[in-house]
Amino acid sequence: MGEAVTEDRLVDGRVRLLQPVDGYRAAIDPVFLAAMVTAGPGERVLDAGCGAGAATLCLAARNTECKIVGLELDPAMFDLAKRNVALNGVEKRVDLIQGNIAAAPPRLAPGTFHHVMTNPPHLAAGTRPTDPGRAAAHMEGEVDLDAWILACITLLRPKGVLAVVHRADRLDDLLASLRQRAGEIAVLPLWPMKDRPAKRVLVRARKGVGGPTSLLPGLVLHEADGRYTEAAEAVLRGGQGLEF
Repeated sequence: MGEAVTEDRLVDGRVRLLQPVDGYRAAIDPVFLAAMVTAGPGERVLDAGCGAGAATLCLAARNTECKIVGLELDPAMFDLAKRNVALNGVEKRVDLIQGNIAAAPPRLAPGTFHHVMTNPPHLAAGTRPTDPGRAAAHMEGEVDLDAWILACITLLRPKGVLAVVHRADRLDDLLASLRQRAGEIAVLPLWPMKDRPAKRVLVRARKGVGGPTSLLPGLVLHEADGRYTEAAEAVLRGGQGLEF
């Protein structure tokens, strides 16, 4: 891979992450996404659209007994993900596949994953990030949000768990995609500070079950002085899982 990369650390240094200097760079979203997954021993987890592998590696650092598969379409990011898996020494527990979520490769059989976690492109088609280098990661292409969610649910086992991190202003679209496909939906807002509107939501749902939708109290990320709150630090640095 020819473009410049940096080596960064996540989860208090337990995860080493190579990522591009320009273009999409992981922030807190993949850490919180991984914290949503409570996989048991031997259970299979798919990271759909894994990018350079940030969420995959955060989950691997917290859970040493599950099997993780990362799916990524972009060749450059897929190459970085392979390098990151080797860098973190988790080759025996993490498998990477290059491919399109909407046309899953044969190795990804429907109904075979206990958990699917995903951070779909956040922007609807027709919008574009300011930085063109982030367009592929942030903007929907031929696979819109509804098709993306359908593909993820198709790969889940019956009663399997879907974990999604997405923009709060697209929560309506996300819930519409889950309707009739999943139940026991729980929405956890991430509040930037007290009395500030949420910009991100964490959404958890189970395939093919009933049950009402729950709006959880949420988690405040920052104190008034900008420091992370104790609850946020427990996830971002302590590697603590999230209760749903």
